[in-house]
Amino acid sequence: MRQNWKDLFIKGWLFFSIILVIGMSIYVMGHIIVNGWRSISLDFLISSPRGMPLGTEGGIFPAIIGSLALGIVSMLLASILGIATAVYLYQYCTSQRIYSFIRLVVQCIAGIPSIVLGLFGYTFFVVSLGMGHSLLAGALTLSIMIYPIVTINTEKALYEIQKEQVMVSYSLGVSKSYTFFHVVWPERKNDILSGVLLGTVYAMGATAPIMLTAAVLSAASPTSLFRPVMALPYHLYIMASERISIQNAYGTAMVLLMMLFTAYGFIFLLIRERRVDKQ
Repeated sequence: MRQNWKDLFIKGWLFFSIILVIGMSIYVMGHIIVNGWRSISLDFLISSPRGMPLGTEGGIFPAIIGSLALGIVSMLLASILGIATAVYLYQYCTSQRIYSFIRLVVQCIAGIPSIVLGLFGYTFFVVSLGMGHSLLAGALTLSIMIYPIVTINTEKALYEIQKEQVMVSYSLGVSKSYTFFHVVWPERKNDILSGVLLGTVYAMGATAPIMLTAAVLSAASPTSLFRPVMALPYHLYIMASERISIQNAYGTAMVLLMMLFTAYGFIFLLIRERRVDKQ
């Protein structure tokens, strides 16, 4: 009887926690959508900010393009290093000490606050390397931030492959590189790409790293890696913190939320396709 009460309590607590999280999420997103919908218009989506102070009128098109550019460039940079690190740990690393050291470094990077990464990016990329406030400096800083996400998700995806497939390939004398590109990658590519997209979504929503390295209050759509850009998170921060236009801040938040939902939709499709292939 006592055990049954414990089971009922745990089940009730879990059920209550799930309902609470779902309810809070729906409330927050619903609040943003209801208040932001009033600001959404064609002019808001395709024009630049105007008015005095800047942002009280006009739109957020340069910020949308800037956020996409920061996300794409940082994704490319982080994917090169993150996937390479995961593949090395999975296929090439034979020393437990080296493996543990690399995992420790990755986990330490994952635990660094974003504002600290922003300060590092400002000191190293902006000042020391002379990049100035630029798309490249911001993307490099964001790539460091999402590097652990890409690495950990890729490594997890690689270790889920059946070891028999890899061992059969090795037993036939096939090289590790050929095994990865023709056995491992086709089997796990959807999971790897979903991890990369998760990192990209995280980068597109970050404010602290780019406010010190790339984002400015007003800029044209990015045409060069070495020029500053507008970005939705920073634009939202300025609109809300300076009380320039709370209504436009809600509209900006809604657009950013929709972009993130779109990315999560792609992730869901990749995962769903993977499950269908398994069945």
